[in-house]
Amino acid sequence: MACVASSYSLPLLRPLSNNTGIAICRKSYVQCCRNKEPEPEPESCFGIQCQAKRRQVLLGTTFAAFSFPELISNALAENDVPEGFRIYIDDVNKFKILIPQDWQVGAGEPTGFKSVTAFYPEEGYSSISVVITGLGPDFTQMESFGKVEAFAETLVSGLDRSWQRPAGVTAKLIDCKASKGLYFIEYSLQKPGESVKHLFSALGMATNGWYNRLYTVTGQYVEEESDKYSSNIEKAVKSFKFI
Repeated sequence: MACVASSYSLPLLRPLSNNTGIAICRKSYVQCCRNKEPEPEPESCFGIQCQAKRRQVLLGTTFAAFSFPELISNALAENDVPEGFRIYIDDVNKFKILIPQDWQVGAGEPTGFKSVTAFYPEEGYSSISVVITGLGPDFTQMESFGKVEAFAETLVSGLDRSWQRPAGVTAKLIDCKASKGLYFIEYSLQKPGESVKHLFSALGMATNGWYNRLYTVTGQYVEEESDKYSSNIEKAVKSFKFI
């Protein structure tokens, strides 16, 4: 299963606790697109089998967004925060990110080894999500997935269903680069008859002391909301850092 932004929305399960000052009662726009082709199950990690295993991890975990965990900490102010933004810090998962000042934070029940935190405005279809997924021992750094160009091509081609009859989701790679240990990928998705969705993602790897985890930060907005949200979403995703 390959999971990304699509037309299947996941509801937030509960409001945040009162000490956050935010109540959440709407659906998030972290969404899932199914990949129906079965993936091979390699018995070892050599040659083609290793490549298949890495592709399976990439398509199966990169944008998995199945649940919303309890949020650990509130946004904290710092002197260098741009106007209109605040800093969200997760002390347990050890990351921080800039988010627009008036955006809300989603929380819900955790499932398995996946963790998702979502940020979104009161209106519209835009959102930012931070997905954390456990990895196997053979994934020790982002280069374990291959170079960023190959990684991005595998991701986007795995989501594209424009070749089906009738045609499914059209996925197009716009740009990709590696910087300071993170992979940045920009691409678009469009279901037939629906608006184009733009996605800007940053992916990095860190350990929690027991095993490595893949962090996927994805901001998305529909084409009609580009002028309103694209700049802030790109700034937020680029601000992601481990702490």
